[in-house]
Amino acid sequence: MKKTALLAFAFAAALPLAGCSSSNYTIHTNDGRTIVSDGKPKEDNATGLIKYKDANGNEQQINRSDVKSMTEIPH
Repeated sequence: MKKTALLAFAFAAALPLAGCSSSNYTIHTNDGRTIVSDGKPKEDNATGLIKYKDANGNEQQINRSDVKSMTEIPH
């Protein structure tokens, strides 16, 4: 009985963590490139740049005028 209760507790505790993973986005550029970001890109209205993390975890920037569209990749 204790093992079942412990297993149920562990499962219930881990469940909220599964929903916390960040979504990835595709950034389609005007010149035909497709960039996959790790997490949601952030737009800086003051500079006109979109900041995102690439697949290696490095922060990158792209001009908003070079971006055709951004879409969330469904899980």
